[in-house]
Amino acid sequence: MSSASIKKNTVYNIIKTASTILFPIITFPYISRVLQPENIGKINFGNSIVGYISLLATLGVTTYAIRECSKVKNDREELGKLSGEIISINLFTTFIAYIVLALFLLLYGKLRDYRLLIMIQSMSVIFTTLGADWLNTAMEDFKYITIRTVAFQVISVILMFIFVREPNDYFKYAIITVLSSSGGNILNIIYRRKYCKTRFTFKCNLKKHLPPILGLFAMLLAQQIFVMSDTTIIGLTLGDYQVGLYSTAVKIYSILNQIMGSITWVVMAQLSVAYSEHKVDDVKKILKYVIQFSAVFGIPCVVGLFILSPEVIYAVGGSSYIEAAFTLRLLSLSLATAIINNYIININLLAAGKDKICLFACSISAVINIVANIIFIPKFGINAAAITTMASQICIAILCIRYLKKEYHDLSNFTLILRPAFASVVMAVIVVILKSIINKYIMRVFASVLCGIASYFILLLILRDEFTSNIVKSCYASLKKRLASHEDNER
Repeated sequence: MSSASIKKNTVYNIIKTASTILFPIITFPYISRVLQPENIGKINFGNSIVGYISLLATLGVTTYAIRECSKVKNDREELGKLSGEIISINLFTTFIAYIVLALFLLLYGKLRDYRLLIMIQSMSVIFTTLGADWLNTAMEDFKYITIRTVAFQVISVILMFIFVREPNDYFKYAIITVLSSSGGNILNIIYRRKYCKTRFTFKCNLKKHLPPILGLFAMLLAQQIFVMSDTTIIGLTLGDYQVGLYSTAVKIYSILNQIMGSITWVVMAQLSVAYSEHKVDDVKKILKYVIQFSAVFGIPCVVGLFILSPEVIYAVGGSSYIEAAFTLRLLSLSLATAIINNYIININLLAAGKDKICLFACSISAVINIVANIIFIPKFGINAAAITTMASQICIAILCIRYLKKEYHDLSNFTLILRPAFASVVMAVIVVILKSIINKYIMRVFASVLCGIASYFILLLILRDEFTSNIVKSCYASLKKRLASHEDNER
């Protein structure tokens, strides 16, 4: 169990996630103004349809593959055999998913105007399957994943500003976003040979793999329905303009949620092994790290987004999207419950193999979410969608929290959130004061974010927060080592 590797991989994964996030942050203010809410709505409606197909194609493969491959990663032959079986299953499910998509596009008349767009966006599905990026995650090769992701993000940003110049360029935007999110997976076909040889096989050992994969698929289906049903229902009942407003708020919320969720893939491999071998001390050590990460970065994100929702919406989308400000404020509260659920479900229950519990909770919450969306969205609009999202997440937490094993949880760890919580309150006061002083929206956002972040982390250092202090010490040690190495080279 390597604490150093977890810290290093956390840094790599944050960089990768940040680059994935930086791409829409850089481009979306430009894209939202060029394409306008209606075409943004089309893009996001198409993505919601492709999301269902992607779920069918990937099944529950990603989480299952990371969990199982991490257990045999030191046996090249066994790893190759296992990876080949999983990839073969995934190729078959992808083929089925494309058949379903084709039938759906042909038979459902309301999607006639979206056919070409959805076909373009669906290319990400086959790229993801062929790439099998879960193997790199199981091998904890976050350095490669990060470099590859950043490179494709940079290329995509350049292409975006060159080719997307007017509202009708939303097809070009769709192509570039596919390249940005999934194009790098093609490189994996060659790169993964350094770990093992993966071959297509008809002997997939379905008896072993299919039950847990299908169980995870059912859980992920419930989660995906939970995530996308609101956008789909808004699109079918309220139209593209409202989808554009809502999806803009959701995009900002999702950016922060992705940052907080990035810790999952960093610890999943080591945590799965620790759970399977009943290494209580190792599990506790990793869980403490996750709690610290979630508290130090999660609490200020929730507080900051709640206070600055109107400013953030204006900065990202302009005045055309300002109606979505209150929706984003509601979603900021959902972010808090999403962080808690990530810890309970992805970090604890799934890593420990408690798939059935997760499936039950996610299924119940998905049903509640869909029914609530159907009832309330037509009457109360996009704000209802944000509220039902939060309510469903609270439902998941309530259903799952009692299944956490007490022997793995040191209750004193939860006192680690006190310093970040206090620092966030101080940060909130500073941001509110700045909001009352600065009139211009953009200046207000930049000043609030910069001063808020600076005051928050300075206060954590004054309060001697363990996680923040360790980050500073690690950075200082790394810098000192590089300077010493540079001096030795000059000699």
